[in-house]
Amino acid sequence: MKLILEAVVNGLLMGGVYALMASGLTLVYGVMEVVNIAQGIFVVAGAYLSYTLQQRLHLDLFLGLLVTVPIMFVLGLFIEWAMLRRLKRDRIVLSVLVTFALTLVIEGVLGLIYGASLVYLHAWYISNSFQIFGFYISYIYVFAFLLSTLLLGALYLLVYRTTFGFSLRASMQNRAAALLVGIDVEQVQAITFGIGVSLAAAGGMAFGATNVFNANSSFDLITRLLVIIVLGGMGSLWGALIASLLMLVIGDVTAVVWSPIWSNTMFFVLLIALLLARPQGLFGQREGRKQ
Repeated sequence: MKLILEAVVNGLLMGGVYALMASGLTLVYGVMEVVNIAQGIFVVAGAYLSYTLQQRLHLDLFLGLLVTVPIMFVLGLFIEWAMLRRLKRDRIVLSVLVTFALTLVIEGVLGLIYGASLVYLHAWYISNSFQIFGFYISYIYVFAFLLSTLLLGALYLLVYRTTFGFSLRASMQNRAAALLVGIDVEQVQAITFGIGVSLAAAGGMAFGATNVFNANSSFDLITRLLVIIVLGGMGSLWGALIASLLMLVIGDVTAVVWSPIWSNTMFFVLLIALLLARPQGLFGQREGRKQ
């Protein structure tokens, strides 16, 4: 029983981190109808940036976010302007191809700079843990969960409590109507993509602090993130959160009570069963967005 409780706690803590990474992916899809396959490599790039700041400037991983998040936000603005804004038709299909190509380019650059060796992030809160309910939890799991909660809360306030959030939601629901009332949809999309990439930077630090990684880590990561947003409902922030928690908890509990080999398999079985009953996901909408 103690092992199951430990698996549930660890799953919830890491589920918050995955929700942070997936939120940027589902937000971009909801506003832009862009499937950003590059989100995984953006997460890895964020982890490498944190690693570089730590190694070269001896900057704490969390303080380093004050540098990495703005850098990745600007990178997101540039990518949206240079590549994605040009996609006027068949955006979903073409965005998959464009962002997949971008993934390969960034992966190659990271491989040239850092090599293929696995990278470890170091800090006192990564190597130390505390005891609760009879088992040990690493400090980084708690700190990463708190960071995710803070940023997801800020994202919620931005989307639902600000003028920009109104423009964003209007663009999601009806692009043509948003244009008619004077909303600069292209600007909203650019900022949204920048936010999505900057969330990947924050998630990358948390991911790198709880896992070893290299440039090739992005493909397994984007698979998990895509599964999360499909289960939660494409474009749904709440769906991304709930699906992330479910995925990590189910995986960790299955690994404990059955076998680590079946950890991912069990989740995919449940995913298929749910999508057969509800193809739009937990919080998705059946109706397409009006253009």
